[in-house]
Amino acid sequence: MNVMETIQKRYSVRTYAPQKVEENIKKKLRQFFTEYSPGPLGAAVRFKLLELGTVSPRELRSFGTYGMIRGAGLYILAAVEDAAGSQLDLGYCLEKVVLEATALGLGTCWLGGTFRRSRFARWMELAGDELLPVIIPVGYPAEKKRLSEAILPSGSTGRRKPWPELFFTGDAKTPLSEEEAGPYRSALEAVRLAPSALNGQPWRIIKDGEGCYRLYLKENRLYNRTLGKLRLQHIDMGIAMAHFELVAREQALPGRWDPHAPALPHSGLEQVALWDTGSS
Repeated sequence: MNVMETIQKRYSVRTYAPQKVEENIKKKLRQFFTEYSPGPLGAAVRFKLLELGTVSPRELRSFGTYGMIRGAGLYILAAVEDAAGSQLDLGYCLEKVVLEATALGLGTCWLGGTFRRSRFARWMELAGDELLPVIIPVGYPAEKKRLSEAILPSGSTGRRKPWPELFFTGDAKTPLSEEEAGPYRSALEAVRLAPSALNGQPWRIIKDGEGCYRLYLKENRLYNRTLGKLRLQHIDMGIAMAHFELVAREQALPGRWDPHAPALPHSGLEQVALWDTGSS
């Protein structure tokens, strides 16, 4: 998988072709479920591939995706224990699976607030302390989009904030130029292109005086806490971490995520992790 090309290729697919996903492809997806867990904070993500071939149209409508998603015969379900940092780990692990699915020619779409969790939770057989924050329909994209789908933002490159609004130098006020990012320019661009709930892009990255990259959450508390224990913007941060890391690894850049590094506080921002460029 060429990571940057795959990131640029992926978009939110809401209408799927009737072509069934082959058994060998489903086997590969299940292998990725094992490969991409746990996350950087140590939470194990439990995956399941839900096949809807035996589900009646009436029950499908009860799932709450009817009208938003059409034709998907498979869903990737991902559950995680309700613990500090676990939803970030879920976003990190699940996005790696999503990108592998994209590289296999499959379409996907992140669904966080537009499905009935109780229905999918029954299929997932959730334990008492587990959360099911998001689901991913997966399949081959239909050749033609519906009109309602065409007007929704779906492309990885569509309507993204520009660099000066996302990446900064140590004072958190001065924008970081692409030249100053040097070899990490592509890794940062991969973060800029990452999907996020409502395309909110809640991440901010600050290059500190040591040349390390600090990832911050600029939280919209009203939105991020509207679903009780679920934190969709924390999932977004995990997605951003996966994008940065995958591109950095592909380009053989030094560093690793340290989610326990001492924080450098900045008003309105919460430090999530440090990319330590001195570590391997």
